[in-house]
This record gives sequence, C-alpha cells and structure tokens, in this order.
Amino acid sequence: MSMIRAVAVSVGHYLPQRVVSNEEFQSKIDTSDEWIRSRSGIERRHFAADGELTSDLAVHAAKAALEQAGLVGSDIDAIILATSTPDQTFPSTATKVQHQIGMKSGFAFDIQAVCAGFAFALSNANALVVSGQAKRVMVIGAETFSRIMNWKDRTTCVLFGDGAGALILEAQIGTGTTKDRGILATDLNSDGQFNNLLYVDGGVSSTQTTGVLVMEGKEVFKHAVAKLAATATTALDKAGLAHQDVDWIVPHQANLRIIKSTAAKLRVPIEKVIVTVQDHGNTSAASIPLALSVAVNKGQIKKGHVLVAEAIGGGLAWGAIVLRW
Repeated sequence: MSMIRAVAVSVGHYLPQRVVSNEEFQSKIDTSDEWIRSRSGIERRHFAADGELTSDLAVHAAKAALEQAGLVGSDIDAIILATSTPDQTFPSTATKVQHQIGMKSGFAFDIQAVCAGFAFALSNANALVVSGQAKRVMVIGAETFSRIMNWKDRTTCVLFGDGAGALILEAQIGTGTTKDRGILATDLNSDGQFNNLLYVDGGVSSTQTTGVLVMEGKEVFKHAVAKLAATATTALDKAGLAHQDVDWIVPHQANLRIIKSTAAKLRVPIEKVIVTVQDHGNTSAASIPLALSVAVNKGQIKKGHVLVAEAIGGGLAWGAIVLRW
C-alpha cells in the first residue's frame, strides 16, 4: 500500500574556523592530551568566534544543504531547529534562519532536547511530512556550547564543541515497505527523574542567568549505553528490520567509549559506525547531522543504505531514528 515517506534529499554542515586542540587546555587546567583522549576519544573541537551566534552556524549549514539539493529558501515549508544554545530567550532562532535563507512563508520553530534534540526534531519533521502539513522540512542541529562551559571543570569543558548540521526532508510516495527510502521508524523517550545528571545551573525563571553545564559523567555513561541500545532496537523493531540489516549507525558523538559500547551491545561492528567525535567533540544537537554530512561527503553513506541515528541528552531524553538514505 502506498504511503508518504519523509525522504532525505540533502545534508550540509558548518564548523567554526577556530580549531581547539587538546593541548590548548593544558596551560589553563589540570589536564593533558592523553587524559582527554583516553576518556573521550576527542582530539580537537571547533569554537565559535566572538560574535558568531548559533543562528550564524545554522544558516551556513542550511545554505550548504540547500545548495546540495539545488533548492532555495522559498522551496522549504518548515524549519525545525534543535538547539540548547539559542541566540535569544525568544523568539526562536529558527525564525532568524528562516529570514536569512530567504524563506518568506511557511513556519519555523526551535525544539530543545539537548543532545537528543536532532532525533526529536527529525521525528517531528517526519510527522509534519507524513501528515501532509509540509512537503519539505529542513531539520537543523546547531550549538555554541562553548558559551555555557565551566572552564574550571576539567571533566566537562574539554568535551564540547560548536557546530551545525542541516538535513532536508521531502515528501515522496513509497510502497509502505522496508524497501522505501526515507524515515521508516522513530522512537522517543524521556525520564525527568534523571534531571540532575546533566543540566545547566541557570535559567530565566529560576536564576535569571544562563548558568554553566553540570554533569555526573559516570552516571550519564551508565544510562547512555543501555538506553541508546534499547531505543535503537525498538526503532528497528518498529521498522520491521533487524541489527544485521543496518548499514550504518550514526550515533550522537559524545564519547568514543559510549559509541563503542553501544555498537557492541547492538551487535554492530565498529566498522559500520560513523565516528567524528575525535574531530568535533560533543556538539550536542548538531552532532548527528554533522556526522551525517561528513559521512555523505566522504562517500561512506550511499543511496539505499539503512541508517540508525541514536542520541541521549539531558532530561534525560533519548531516541532513535531508522531511515533508508
């Protein structure tokens, strides 16, 4: 039976020019390149320049995705921007991107699920397309986490970076089988009892300040592996696929040990996992589209490949998307 599928037609990304190596931290805090690599797999990350905003990163990524698809801003019906570091309290950063790419109609909004934000945004975009509310949706993950770091906390400040990635989904008619291109299944979860494991200690209502990131690293690690493997398995089950059908896992790029442990739990060889954490660090909601874009540009991900994108972030919030490229 035919049905509408949300099919990925292009992807693009942007990284700020400033590259920050592990060695750069050694003169500021008690750490070393070996310490950072052994615990996270991170070798370098990008930081936004002074005055360079999340919207600027998002616009660059959006324009790259438009160029790859041969589209212009007016061809897009909706923008969903996943970010925890918006330009302003309101309005949404997505509306700034909408204006900058020349999109005069349609609608744009932000979504906030921290590192799981892109998975949540993709799921919402899929619903818009499948329900007929939008023909083309641009899904963006963009972050400037360098603005919310505690530079005295060596366990967190070395882990994060800035960047943006954008994916364009388009409504296409599929057969309703697993052979279709596009999003085949989604799975979203959250559990607020774990709020204190990863959060920013500030906010408009509570402190009227931005605050800085606070994380219980060991506890987050423990939850991450189990929950990521479970959500990926659930999404595959919903799609009617099995682990052996997966061509690529595209995980949230938080920590190489989490990535490897999750792949092992899913019985997927590490050779089938897209890994960019060494070059970007943890870019929160931007990490999956960044990894997607890099892998597509390298020719790793090809048309027809089955991908599982999975992520977990503060909340805790976690989820997975199964799509055929």
